[in-house]
Amino acid sequence: MPVIEITITNSSEETKRALIERLTADAIEITQIPASEFFVLIHELERENIGRAGRTCADIMAEMGR
Repeated sequence: MPVIEITITNSSEETKRALIERLTADAIEITQIPASEFFVLIHELERENIGRAGRTCADIMAEMGR
């Protein structure tokens, strides 16, 4: 039971579907393990819970107009 884990900020359902599809496809190609064996776990964090260079990502993104 291979498990792929990724931690990202809150994302759309479309983004999560694409991540699951592509991460699984790459892992199948590399390992030759069938898709039915893979689990993909997406951990989402609020931007307020991520820091870079002493500031929250929420503050950084706000400055960028995002």
